[in-house]
Amino acid sequence: MRNTIAKVPYPVNEPVYSYAPGTEEREKLKEAIKEIKSKQIEIPLIIGGEEIKTGKTQEIIEPHNTKSVLGVFHKPTEKEVKMAIEAAIAAQKKWREYDWIDRAAIFMKAAELLSKKYRFLINAATMLTMSKNVFQAEIDSACELIDFLRFNVYYMQKIYEDQPLHSPYGTWNIMQYRPLEGFIFAVPPFNFVSISGNLPTAPAIMGNVVVWKPAANSVYAPYIFMKVLQEAGLPDGVINFIPGDGPDVGPYVFSSEHFAGLHFTGSVKTFQWMWKTIGDNITKYKTYPRIVGETGGKDYIFAHKSANRKKLITAIVRGAYEYQGQKCSAVSRLYLPKSMWNEIKDELFAEIDKIKMGSPEDFTNFMNAVIDRKAFDKIVKYIEYAKTASDAEIVKGGGYDDSVGYFIEPTIILTENPHFKTMEEEIFGPVVTVYPYDDDKYVETLHLCDETSPYGLTGSIFSEDRDATRVAIDILENSAGNFYINDKPTGAVVGQQPFGGSRASGTNDKAGSHLNLLRWVTPRAIKENFLSPENFEYPFMKEE
Repeated sequence: MRNTIAKVPYPVNEPVYSYAPGTEEREKLKEAIKEIKSKQIEIPLIIGGEEIKTGKTQEIIEPHNTKSVLGVFHKPTEKEVKMAIEAAIAAQKKWREYDWIDRAAIFMKAAELLSKKYRFLINAATMLTMSKNVFQAEIDSACELIDFLRFNVYYMQKIYEDQPLHSPYGTWNIMQYRPLEGFIFAVPPFNFVSISGNLPTAPAIMGNVVVWKPAANSVYAPYIFMKVLQEAGLPDGVINFIPGDGPDVGPYVFSSEHFAGLHFTGSVKTFQWMWKTIGDNITKYKTYPRIVGETGGKDYIFAHKSANRKKLITAIVRGAYEYQGQKCSAVSRLYLPKSMWNEIKDELFAEIDKIKMGSPEDFTNFMNAVIDRKAFDKIVKYIEYAKTASDAEIVKGGGYDDSVGYFIEPTIILTENPHFKTMEEEIFGPVVTVYPYDDDKYVETLHLCDETSPYGLTGSIFSEDRDATRVAIDILENSAGNFYINDKPTGAVVGQQPFGGSRASGTNDKAGSHLNLLRWVTPRAIKENFLSPENFEYPFMKEE
């Protein structure tokens, strides 16, 4: 189809199903949950299209019911990591030769398979293995992942259409957007299947080959997506699936001369180690690697005295406690006028009391379990620190229980110290810290908010006073790559709010927009001269 002129359909966001009682989708999802629980799965590596079982396995458990084992997955050794790199490089020539239309067709088909055939299965896997309620699973593993595929294909087309504005008569100027020379290492976090799927596919859409390492505590749903990609026609070796632990994979990847780029979402500490390791190995590589990373946040809601109280309370509850606060955009610190805090705290506590917590199989539960023992222990440590601190107190929640699953109550810490530990450090759990500020110190506290945390991912201002809103927008300009006005700072939608932050939150390459895809190409400017000069002399050189 190299002589075909085509355009991909203009994308629209995938509709979110309600799963309300009596709906068809609710029953189909329940059937998918039963199917997953009825048998244990054994997940292999997939390298060059071949399924490989190393014998080095880890159990897949339900975080809300740790005695329930859904299967095992195989983890790579040095041998399999090097095999994955070799398979990617071997597939590179063929994949580069694919016309963009053929690549687009594969990922558009994958989106359709997710939307129809595999929607309920991947949602069920997300609910059971990541402890997400049905709505959180739907907007993640179904809708957002589908949106990433459809929108990224469209952005690819728009990038290719961006050509030099002028070619003087006798010449033709062309911009070629080449894939990078080597392989991309895709390293997603546990908390979003959509991110896990986007990190390898965004570079692949632009013609790159990928080594994909899903997080060890989130393998089941990404494996389903890998099988979807294969069914959609993705050639063997373009994306190689090697779930496991970072220390078992990273050193071999970063020592390869073919390493060309990192697509990462995770912790600051891990990202900084990766960046340093890449720097230490820089003389080994054939090209300077692209480094794209999103590393978390210490996200805030800042309220002006004019804020609508009910809207603010709803934003706090949803922003802080959906998916147990395990979102890099989750509300973790709250700045309120002292008078407002006294007005809303009882109603806020009453709303929190309505929250039900338990298994995602009970659709009435708003909250579920945190992902694993390591996360549970980390969050509990912050809660216990607050309980004994002299300059803070837990005013709501603070309980936890790991007898059945990793459950932590929605918790509020109150402090008069704007630099209290839980105001500055990322917790990644259902804990929010409130700092009530003096009513007449709005501007000063805005500056305090901007300067408190090293992160710069998301934040929001609640205000019905436009002058106050304008001041917040200006002062908080660098504090959040995604900024919200009268809304919670979570729930960015592909094509609507491209996502990413700077400062300690990452390279801000905006997943969900063309900006991210531009990182996975290396342009080449081509000039063709139809009437080349036949001698070197210029007119000014002639004698008078």
